[in-house]
Amino acid sequence: QEGQPIYLAVKGVVFDVTSGKEFYGKGAPYNALVGKDSTRGVAKMSLDPADLTHDTTGLTEEELKSLDDIFNNVYKAKYPIVGYTSRRILNEDGSPNLHFKPEDQPHFSIKDEF
Repeated sequence: QEGQPIYLAVKGVVFDVTSGKEFYGKGAPYNALVGKDSTRGVAKMSLDPADLTHDTTGLTEEELKSLDDIFNNVYKAKYPIVGYTSRRILNEDGSPNLHFKPEDQPHFSIKDEF
């Protein structure tokens, strides 16, 4: 909706991409990525609805490297982190992961996040 923030998640990290409205807003080229964890789509550079998921099963080494590059050099570099998906902060049974700490997550530096 107009005037509302635009969020998308990659690798379980929720980014506010509102400043990139021309890329992620309604009718924009990458709008399909917003409102969900689109990790697989980012890795494969795909907007296919089947790829707009957190699932990285079966990705090639090249796709995983591309994912890390885009995650660090685009999303982390340009957009504020506003949260995490439940997959990062909950246990598989849905209970809170009391041991979750942003600074313990792979590829993160606490000073970069907060």
